[in-house]
Amino acid sequence: MASAFKIAIVGSGPAGMSAAGRAAQLGLSHILLEKTDHLSDTIYKYQKGKHVMATPSQLVLRSDMNFDAGKREKILGVWDEEVAAQKVNVKYNAEVKKITGQKGDFTLALTNGEEIKAEHVILGVGTQGNPNKMRCEGGDLPHIQYTLDDPGEYVDEHITVIGSGDAGIENAVGLAADPEQNNTVTILNRSAEFARAKQGNIDLILEAGRTGRVNVMCETTPLRITPGWLHLETRDGEQKIKCDRIIARMGTSPPRKFVEDCGISFTSDDKDAYPALSPQFETSVAGIYVIGALAGYPLIKHCMNQGYDVIEFINGNTDLKPADEPILEEKFAALPGARSVTEWLAFLRRRVSILNDLSMLQMREFLLDSEPRAYRAGDIVFQRNEPGASLFAIADGSLLVEIDPNDPSRTVPIARGSIVGEVGLISGRKRSATVRTAEGAIVVEIPRTASLKLIATNTAAKKEITRISTERQLLQLFPGTTPDDLKEVLETAEIKEIRAGQTIINEGDEGYDIFVIRQGSMVVEKAIGGKPVFLSYLPAGSYVGEMALIDGGRRTATVRAAIKSEVIKLDGDAFKRLLQGRPALLAKFKDDMAARQQTTGFIEAKKQSFSGAVDMYSQVAGFLVENGIGEATDVLLIDEKLCIGCDNCERACADSHEGLSRLDREAGRTYAHLHVPTSCRHCEHPHCMADCPPNALNRGPDGEVYINDTCIGCGNCQRNCPYGVIRMAKPPPKKPSLLSWLFFGKGPGPGEPDKKWTEGKVSSETPKKAIKCDMCSGIEGGPACVRACPTGAAIRVSPEEFLTVARMGQGG
Repeated sequence: MASAFKIAIVGSGPAGMSAAGRAAQLGLSHILLEKTDHLSDTIYKYQKGKHVMATPSQLVLRSDMNFDAGKREKILGVWDEEVAAQKVNVKYNAEVKKITGQKGDFTLALTNGEEIKAEHVILGVGTQGNPNKMRCEGGDLPHIQYTLDDPGEYVDEHITVIGSGDAGIENAVGLAADPEQNNTVTILNRSAEFARAKQGNIDLILEAGRTGRVNVMCETTPLRITPGWLHLETRDGEQKIKCDRIIARMGTSPPRKFVEDCGISFTSDDKDAYPALSPQFETSVAGIYVIGALAGYPLIKHCMNQGYDVIEFINGNTDLKPADEPILEEKFAALPGARSVTEWLAFLRRRVSILNDLSMLQMREFLLDSEPRAYRAGDIVFQRNEPGASLFAIADGSLLVEIDPNDPSRTVPIARGSIVGEVGLISGRKRSATVRTAEGAIVVEIPRTASLKLIATNTAAKKEITRISTERQLLQLFPGTTPDDLKEVLETAEIKEIRAGQTIINEGDEGYDIFVIRQGSMVVEKAIGGKPVFLSYLPAGSYVGEMALIDGGRRTATVRAAIKSEVIKLDGDAFKRLLQGRPALLAKFKDDMAARQQTTGFIEAKKQSFSGAVDMYSQVAGFLVENGIGEATDVLLIDEKLCIGCDNCERACADSHEGLSRLDREAGRTYAHLHVPTSCRHCEHPHCMADCPPNALNRGPDGEVYINDTCIGCGNCQRNCPYGVIRMAKPPPKKPSLLSWLFFGKGPGPGEPDKKWTEGKVSSETPKKAIKCDMCSGIEGGPACVRACPTGAAIRVSPEEFLTVARMGQGG
């Protein structure tokens, strides 16, 4: 005969265990079902010696079980003792395969044939039993594993950890902790930042990268796996690294089939969606509750609080407020209107499109990291050229974007439910416009870390942010259009990631789709005389594909990615209908097409009359792209035919920047007459900005990437820069004036002082700071290196000017 209980709890993780402890304290008939022979299998499987964090720190713990930050072994030991002391009714080796029945009369069938009867069921099964698997070629090879027990077991191996969440970071740091093990450890992060991890773990992995214990590779994904090797797709193309073992920690997915077989509904069809829950954790099946990671709350303290609360709710304590209630009450206190926390959460979720898909539980966690604010009409939300990377979501009222810095009355309205600030979030640039309220408004400021976490963990939010940013990019790129004009085109839009060197258009193919370059850059080539000839460079914000769409012919050139890029693919038929309804836009397209045809004609004519010059021009342009200029926004080039080696450029740079030169003229590569010295390229998406702890790296109003005074000298930017243009140096003392040197011989003279002069005047305790080119921002006349060149050999150009630059000295 089946055993009967008031409450059956499935899963003995922090949430389920806390629930069982509360039931025991209240004297409620209960059973805690655990499929293994020990408590909390997820934490049990943490790597040996792992330090478990107790975050968020501002949240109080509400549980009959104790929990403080500490080693995995100590925490498990405490819980074992408390479960026994509190007489929790645990049944081990009890895996539930099916739940049937209704509230007051559920039957839980176990895999061993037993049945359990219960009035209420609490699912605390978590998600760790469903790890996301490797999907690339070779993803089923035997040296791939999805857990790590003891990092000390591995010696003299090249180990790659794939995954940038807490588990991946902890595994990588653990494997590299003991130098005696002699492991070469690499961690792959597909993004530029560690958006999913706790700040403590982010600090640990950045420190491990800084000291060289772990090779941190951002914006990198596995391409294929072969025995002994891992082929990677990086921002700059394919790369191969030695690899004896892969530890894949790429997150987990809810056990959807089991949960849905119980009759429980999810918030959406997305594979990462969570069950739809009431504020009391009840599912769409009355009497079945979901808590813990399966509810979208993976942090231990949150899970334990939920376990306590759900038992109280079942026991009739409907007035109980969540543990985070006081924190959220304080956040909402300054907003107009007498709403409760639950009402405010529902209001924000309903009003803001990027929050529509979050559960109420996820909303609570989200608001702990965000700031809702009330504004009066005319208040400034942020100003043009102001640093900042927060996202702003409009819950009530509307905002105005000032599109003309000289005329604040020229504005574009942003309606309720939308967002602003996505440009700063995506690019890291300063604010491109001033935004103010059109009327009284309620706006939620979402810090960069919270925004990135939302994008990384919620597919619907990511899609909505992408949709909004795509619409705005197209409106900017195709003047005169409205959101209604673009509706059909946007419905067909696809965001595609393009590997470095991969083609999006092949010469001679049929096709009429338009491609907008969202990130990265493209090069356009045409086969002339049996050779690919470089025609042009297309930076982010450009479009291509209009020639075949307008004239109806085949593709006239090949377009490939100069670096890893993102494009927006727009359906050709939908776009043709847009052009038919917008004659002015069609005329613009025809003008752009004529300009490109003129360039092609020029190259073809040159090829016939002077093929060597065209080949040289094409090869020089190709050389520039291969040397990373494809991701530059501004680059220093030197014409070797004109350069006399005077080094005035270096001296002028040093004298303009506290005695430290930002360029090395002799370093770098040369092809034909063009030399690319070691000087910052001010990349479109700077590698150096990815892991700067104090956020000292910023973009100026003209696109320059500069380092502010908050630099702590950690060296992350220097290591992350693939072009070696950042150096670590101690600021030298102020030099005597030029006249003092000229007439009295005081000081080292123009340019960067030698080490002997500097070392005698700078303390050994003075910390080094990161030094790089800032394009002489704020200095009248522009870059000092260019102004100081007596022959005009040094020039600073944007990549769009390559066609002209590569022609230097080639007779036109």
